Amino acid sequence: MPAVLKSKSNGSGLGRHTTVTAVLFCFAVIVAVVTIMVLTALERVSENANVLDDERSRETTVGAVKTFEDQLAATLDDYAAWDDAAANVYSPAGMAWTISNYGEMSVNSPLFDMAIVIDDEKKTIMAYQDGQPMPKPVGDFFAPSLWLLLDKARAPDAGDKPEATGFVRTQKGIAAVGVALVREKSGGLTVPAGQHRYLIFARHLDDAKVEALGDTYVLHGLRLVPAEFSSAYSVEIADPARTVLGKLIWVSRSPGDIGYAQVRPMVIQALGLVGLFFVVLLIIGWMAGRRLKAEEITAREEALRDRLSGLSNRDGLGLAVDRFVAQAQQTKQNVLLLYLDLDGFKEVNDSYGHGTGDQLIRAVAAGLDVLIPEGAVLARIGGDEFAIAFLSEAEHAAALQLAEQILDFLAEPLEVGRRIVVVGASIGIAMSALGSIAREELVRRADLAMYKAKEAGRARMTLYDPAMDTDRETRNALELDLRMAIENGDLTLAYQPLVDAATHEMHGVEALVRWNRPGHGPVSPEIFIPIAETSGLIESLGLFVLRKACETAKQWPELKISVNVSPGQFRNPAFTDYVRYVLKQTELEASRITLEITEGYMIQNPQRTRQSIERLKSLGVKVALDDFGSGFSSIGYLRQFGFDRIKIDRSLVTDIIGNSRQREMLQATVALARALDIPVTAEGIETEEQAVALRLFGCDSLQGYFFGKPMSADHINDLLQERREARVLRRIAG
Repeated sequence: MPAVLKSKSNGSGLGRHTTVTAVLFCFAVIVAVVTIMVLTALERVSENANVLDDERSRETTVGAVKTFEDQLAATLDDYAAWDDAAANVYSPAGMAWTISNYGEMSVNSPLFDMAIVIDDEKKTIMAYQDGQPMPKPVGDFFAPSLWLLLDKARAPDAGDKPEATGFVRTQKGIAAVGVALVREKSGGLTVPAGQHRYLIFARHLDDAKVEALGDTYVLHGLRLVPAEFSSAYSVEIADPARTVLGKLIWVSRSPGDIGYAQVRPMVIQALGLVGLFFVVLLIIGWMAGRRLKAEEITAREEALRDRLSGLSNRDGLGLAVDRFVAQAQQTKQNVLLLYLDLDGFKEVNDSYGHGTGDQLIRAVAAGLDVLIPEGAVLARIGGDEFAIAFLSEAEHAAALQLAEQILDFLAEPLEVGRRIVVVGASIGIAMSALGSIAREELVRRADLAMYKAKEAGRARMTLYDPAMDTDRETRNALELDLRMAIENGDLTLAYQPLVDAATHEMHGVEALVRWNRPGHGPVSPEIFIPIAETSGLIESLGLFVLRKACETAKQWPELKISVNVSPGQFRNPAFTDYVRYVLKQTELEASRITLEITEGYMIQNPQRTRQSIERLKSLGVKVALDDFGSGFSSIGYLRQFGFDRIKIDRSLVTDIIGNSRQREMLQATVALARALDIPVTAEGIETEEQAVALRLFGCDSLQGYFFGKPMSADHINDLLQERREARVLRRIAG
């Protein structure tokens, strides 16, 4: 029996030893595999870092070359478009002036080292190099590509800036060369064609200038090499004929290799320690209990963390603010709280989907995490809302500085996946001085300040002010009354005449909503329409205006009617169905309706704007671009979206009689629209002189107080009746 027991005991010990050995071996293999994977990942990170740095250097070099050329172009424009130059360069007695102001200025000049004046026959009038007359003919010193710049400068399509710049090979090397017509500052020139003279500036890209570019743009070892020189990264310099003259190359800094060399030993050591830790875990059984306890703590932390962004959630923020308030009471510090709401996040979600929106949230969270001060808590408290809480000895200064950094960060385009998106933020700031304000009130104040920032125009920060509470109560009451007014149909419409520019005969009206608030009197649309947009009432308000305008227009068969559409309505995919329903319900011809939209929504969502316009036009309604010229409006919008009409903003009309520059701008705007065969309406006409000028400029429709202020439907009926009676009298008299 003892022998048997002994045998069994030995077998059991051998089994346990084998199991432990096998487990240790498995962990050793795992540690080795993990080590290889981590080192491989670090190598890839290193390679990517090198590539990114070299690509940045390449882009910086391209920018440096372009700046070098642009500096010459700016200098050339200053010297060529010069009233004194136009008077002296073309004068037989002006040679001394030309040499003094052009030729001798080329000595030791950082902007140009050659100054040449030639005529239309390429004959040299004056040629100076480094402050001295040129010993060689211009045609021999420069490569033939110089004349391509001359041809471009005097080409018929050169416009009001007959200039051209580029790089040209010379007997001295490679130079940035510019050719410009010598003319007056205004662009005018009394000299007839064929007798023009041209100013040529050259700035050689020598070793000193290349070295200076390298120092300025932090490009290590930047140098100019021949075109045939082979390099992994280089920037070619080509002449106007696209012949490569040379290359700029630099020495790669290889930051990835340096970082990899520094990190690799530490990673290996860390992984070795991890492996040792796992071995210790197997040997020491009580560590299992610790692991369970750690998991419990982690679970509690996860309950306070936002899963999408990895930041604290609303509950986590609440605990942190409570902790800060208690600490501030002891240390006599201040608790600062920032509430952020992303501007334009809904448009990103609507345009690209929730997947892109989630990526944007993570990108913003990562950026904010870099900006917040040490010890601060960053939380995501809602769909596109964030909060930052921290302690500070200062009062609002630290929060204002942080808010400014956040606005600067969000003002830059963000790369989300393969898309570039632009969002801003509205930031509210509140403070608990010395911990005197509890968490609930501090959060309420920050939230209120944030909404005030959003109402003020977005992309800004606002400090909490006690007056905001009164404003909020007033606004809430106004919103409640507006909701009731829309539901009860207590709003009215006013109609402003649209007249023919030639005959001043009314051919249409614009419907404008008006609200006489019971117990308060008339409320300006500039007040209640923004409230409708932020409170979600804008769609029901817009539908009311459209239906009411269509019902009223039934009694005016000779008039067309325009209705403004807010971005809130326009971004609704069902808006076209609403319009179709109203047209069917009122039995009004779609061709009599013009929907006016502003450019703000187009900038954010050009693709969806185009689709919405196409759907609306399929109903037969017209779509006009309102307030053209007040913002970023361009020929691209007119050609891309196919508007049936544009309305010139009143800001371009106000001073056209007394301001020649504004008059020229307006005339060019109308000419652009007419060239695209788009009718033009001008609004804000207040005098007969303005009406005459705009008719002569090409506007076919006018609107403004000169022809009539917004008026009731009954007043429009009276005007139409007077016109009908006048026509009858004319027919009888005829």
